[in-house]
Amino acid sequence: MPGRQPFAAAVTGLGLVTAAGTGVKATWHAVAGGGRPEGVRRHPELAELPCDFMYTAAGLDPAAVLGVAAARLMDRFSQLAVLAAREAVADAGLDPAAWDGSRVAVVIGSAHGGLPFYDAQHAVLADRGPRRVSPKLAPLTVVNGAASSVCGELGALGPSLAVSTACSSGTVALGTAHQLLRSGACDIVVAGGAESVLSRLLIASACRLKAVSTRREDPATACRPFDAGRDGFVVGEGAGLLVLERPEHARARGATPRAVIRGYGAASDAASMVAPDPEGAGIERALRAALADAQVAGAEVDHVNAHGTSTVLNDLIEARALVRVLGEGPLVTSTKAVTGHTLGAAGGIETALTVLALEEQTVPPTVNLTTPDPRLPAGLDLVRGAARWARLRCAVKTSLGFGGHNAALVLTRD
Repeated sequence: MPGRQPFAAAVTGLGLVTAAGTGVKATWHAVAGGGRPEGVRRHPELAELPCDFMYTAAGLDPAAVLGVAAARLMDRFSQLAVLAAREAVADAGLDPAAWDGSRVAVVIGSAHGGLPFYDAQHAVLADRGPRRVSPKLAPLTVVNGAASSVCGELGALGPSLAVSTACSSGTVALGTAHQLLRSGACDIVVAGGAESVLSRLLIASACRLKAVSTRREDPATACRPFDAGRDGFVVGEGAGLLVLERPEHARARGATPRAVIRGYGAASDAASMVAPDPEGAGIERALRAALADAQVAGAEVDHVNAHGTSTVLNDLIEARALVRVLGEGPLVTSTKAVTGHTLGAAGGIETALTVLALEEQTVPPTVNLTTPDPRLPAGLDLVRGAARWARLRCAVKTSLGFGGHNAALVLTRD
């Protein structure tokens, strides 16, 4: 709306569960360190597929933390979301026992929901018959399972929304949270993304689509965003949730924001279901809309946490759109070689990492980027080799999803 004043949602808490580490500190240490990715490994469930590896949170037993009874009522993506929500709320210094739950909303994005449990129950039906199928199939596999589980965990009684816009889901969830706060519908939103899809069926289909890497000889180097030798992404699991508050609510309780989200934009390609617009028109519109919403000029952006999936099409199209809109100034990185491509969770995880970059005044490197694609636009300043310190005031997070879903967020330090 012309003339509308920009609205800044205060980011007061972060929670992360990724293949790089459980918790914000562990994940940031791995991402900023730029070392060889440790979270990717082969899985028996994927044996004999062209891509038999995936990024997973190895050693994490949600049932040991949540309790066996509670864990049984959630698929793994919901379990990861609850763990991330616990950390984010504690980080924000909030006590769910003391807040007004009717003023607390939850918005969580996921591309596939509880797909592994769905796969398992399909096998039960085929092998053992309908009487052995779990009655919990629907509540555990639906995309809103993570949002519902987090609401139950926190006693959040306000709006509860599930966003499913493929790989942009987490970013769209945060943009939706920003809009809810601006509207006055709530004072606090726990928002982001969660995904866990160790699914033979899904990975087999992704192999047929030629979307995932088949660099089986060394899975740790398979995901290589913007590199000349990239051949596809590598799926990962994880959850990234942020606590967002109306600024006056954060001030009233004496909370210091870790950063603020100032702008959100979304746009559709209205073209292919499986490939981005070849000119990057959709992500360009989303990015320009986010900048306009924040009332920030492209030249003011210091850092971009790019979608950077390690697919041939995405990386070139996104890079060209970034340079068209933002120029040659921002330091650009993709963190997916350390976390994997967590699909619907990516926007939540990577927005949290963007907040940390602003806090630490440090841009993590794009791991496995050894030979930048020569077709990338001149002036694209990709951080590689090691993290780079810089004076960062304003940052952007971009996301693109199958089906032509594009989204962008603008964040600043304060």
